Amino acid sequence: MITIGWREWVALPELGIPSIKAKVDTGARTSSLHPAEIEPFSEGGRERVRFRVHPLQETTSVEIVCEADVVDFRRITNSGGQSEERYVIRTPIRVGSEIWPIEISLSNRETMTFRMLLGRTALRGHLLIDAGRSHMTGLRHHHAYDDVENTR
Repeated sequence: MITIGWREWVALPELGIPSIKAKVDTGARTSSLHPAEIEPFSEGGRERVRFRVHPLQETTSVEIVCEADVVDFRRITNSGGQSEERYVIRTPIRVGSEIWPIEISLSNRETMTFRMLLGRTALRGHLLIDAGRSHMTGLRHHHAYDDVENTR
């Protein structure tokens, strides 16, 4: 297992996201990602979603269009006690040199500082947390997007 801090840069390679800053939250069961919009569709008999992600905090200058299979449409209660139905996808995450699949709910995090939340089920068996540290796996910053075409 690798040790991470309370916030880390992670990648979602199958979604085409080379770097996004995630807040580590052991109080949240499910990881979540803020989509700019969600478009459900069917393809080959599978339910899928297309969504846009602005992976850099406090800016919409980079936009990535993602597609994924829907694994569930689940009622999830947020930290404020509000319950809502959310699309849930399953995709690999890369933290440091480690890669494994996780479930991610697509939820409106517009008022939150972090566009991604890494919940405890994604952490289990893979990561240890040092809550007093940050960016322990190596800082990946906005230069990760120098070669990514802006799709807006």
